[in-house]
Amino acid sequence: MSAPRSDRSPWNWLLVIPIVLPLLTPLYNFDAPRLWGFPAFYWLQFSFIFVGVATTSVVYQMTRRPRVADRPVSPSPVSSVPPAGPASSASPEASDE
Repeated sequence: MSAPRSDRSPWNWLLVIPIVLPLLTPLYNFDAPRLWGFPAFYWLQFSFIFVGVATTSVVYQMTRRPRVADRPVSPSPVSSVPPAGPASSASPEASDE
């Protein structure tokens, strides 16, 4: 039986960044510079989405459990030589009546 999972990884603290960053409005409470005509407020808000995705991806990759390697399965003995035995009577030559 496996040990219970512990979610007490220090990597989880990175998830605070995408939560707190949009709450710090003085960082993006201005109009200039504009990017493709959009004020800084809008494109910075949009960039927070990428920050959230990036931090979530990093935390997931660093905290996931390593996969347990599958046990090697012994291959079934397959022979390329046909089994020895009497010839089949259903051959095409036997059907000439």
